[in-house]
Amino acid sequence: MFKTVGIHAQEINESTTTVIKKIVETASQFDCKFLFALKSISFIKSNSRVFPSTPEEMAEKSDLVISVGGDGTLLKCARLIYPRNVALMGINLGTLGFLTDIAPERISNELGQILEGNFLEEERTVLECEVFRDGKSIMKGDALNDVVIQKWNSPRLITLSTYVNEKFLHSQRSDGLIITTPTGSTAYALSGGGPILQPSLKALALVPICPHTLTNRPIVIDDCSTIEVHLTSDRDDTSRVTCDANTVADLLPKDVVKIKTCDRRIRLVHPAYHDHFKTLRAKLNWGQSPC
Repeated sequence: MFKTVGIHAQEINESTTTVIKKIVETASQFDCKFLFALKSISFIKSNSRVFPSTPEEMAEKSDLVISVGGDGTLLKCARLIYPRNVALMGINLGTLGFLTDIAPERISNELGQILEGNFLEEERTVLECEVFRDGKSIMKGDALNDVVIQKWNSPRLITLSTYVNEKFLHSQRSDGLIITTPTGSTAYALSGGGPILQPSLKALALVPICPHTLTNRPIVIDDCSTIEVHLTSDRDDTSRVTCDANTVADLLPKDVVKIKTCDRRIRLVHPAYHDHFKTLRAKLNWGQSPC
């Protein structure tokens, strides 16, 4: 099923080289070709199936891209392949690993099963963010996890007015607002007191960051909705918008940030036994399964 495998890692160190060698060793049994978007592949023994490539070439030509690192590395990899129809999976070398759910010691067995076609595939929602100034679009960005509008260089609160499908939702004075997909609901939004959304839900959550009025609570909306956030603060040096923690634009008073879901989604590949609730129990220390 997967004939061309791209491999992406943020850093080349002892851990990543060990994992990458194991990936090549396992996948070579399935007649796969490898594209490496790495600065150097000199640590890999001479192999007629291994080819260096640019990140763009890897994203364009691969059937499956394997991210080696933590969830942050996978998010960067997702931005690289989007909106191409490329499957994505992660080997976890990070801390939590909500998205990168294959441990290095299980590569041989689990990657082998995936390459045999025995896997679970999910389609994950992607957000499109666009910033308007004086009615003109000045910047766009995409996010698998979340779009965050937040203060950044001042202790002062910012004032935001939020509209959903052109209907007024609320105004708030706060440190900011998180607009999260189900994928991102276990990331920054969780720290802000937001709900955990099952990945298959067609929903988004709006989570205030430290609101001054404590009745400003997170709200879950349909993912077909279009969200507009108007910056109504009268100071011009205190806020910015980020997509998956990458700055899209610094904001000025009267700027409008429009967020909606993209038509195409990210294809995320898991081992066949993947269980979202089991992952939550393990990562969030919710205790043992019942006897």
